[in-house]
Amino acid sequence: MFWWWWIAPTAVAIIGVLILFGGLGSLFKGKFFGGLFGTAGGAALLAAALAGGLLGQNVQTYSRLTYERPVASLSIRQLAPQYFEVVVTQPAQGEAPARTAVYPVNGDEWRMEAQVLKWKPWANVVGLDSQYRLDRLSGRYQTIEQERTGARSVHALSGGDVKTGPLAYVPWTLSVWDVARKYRRYVDAVDTLYGSAAYMPMANGATYEVWITQSGLIARPTNDAAREASAGGFVRVN
Repeated sequence: MFWWWWIAPTAVAIIGVLILFGGLGSLFKGKFFGGLFGTAGGAALLAAALAGGLLGQNVQTYSRLTYERPVASLSIRQLAPQYFEVVVTQPAQGEAPARTAVYPVNGDEWRMEAQVLKWKPWANVVGLDSQYRLDRLSGRYQTIEQERTGARSVHALSGGDVKTGPLAYVPWTLSVWDVARKYRRYVDAVDTLYGSAAYMPMANGATYEVWITQSGLIARPTNDAAREASAGGFVRVN
C-alpha cells in the first residue's frame, strides 16, 4: 500500500492545525495581522492535507482493485501432434517453497482452473485480496467434435493461498474458506465463491504465467512462441 500517501497529508494536517490554532490565539490577543496570516496559513495547509488525503484514497483504491499476484508459470514442450508436456511451477508462499510438476496434456490448449473467494471492493481497499485454491489442469480442443471424442487429460492440482493481508498476523490457524462458507450470510465482506479458469494455446517452447486478480485468474504469454501462438486469436495446432 502507498502508506506515504496517508503519512504526508496527516503530517501537513497536524502542522496546519497547530498554525491555525496559533493564528486564532493571536486574534484573541489582539494581534490582528499575525493572527490573520496564521489562520489563513493553517486553513490553507488543512485544505492541502484534505486534497492530498483524497488523492491518496483514490491511488490506494486503484492499487488495491487492480492488484495481481502470480499463481503459476507454465513451460510447454510438444511431444506429438496435439500432445504436450506441461511443466507447472508454483511460486513460494510464506514458508512453503516453490513447487514444480510435469503433466502430459492432450489437445490444442491448456486450461488451469481454481476455486476463488472474491471480496467486495471495500474489503479489497482495506487489504483483503481474492483467495484461490488451484483445482485442476486439463487439455482443451479447438473443435467441439474433438472435444467430444478426443483423448482427454485432466490432472488434479493443489496449492493456493496461505494467510495474507491482515490475516497474516493472526497467531492461530484460520480458514477463510470455511468461515466464508459457514457464515456467508453474516459476512458482508464476501462477494462470491466461484470457479475461475484461464486457458491459452499450446505450442512447442511456449511459456505462460497465470495470475490471480481481484476478480479471478488471467494468463499471459511470456515469450515469442507463446505470443505467436495466441496472436490474432487461437489457432488449432497440428
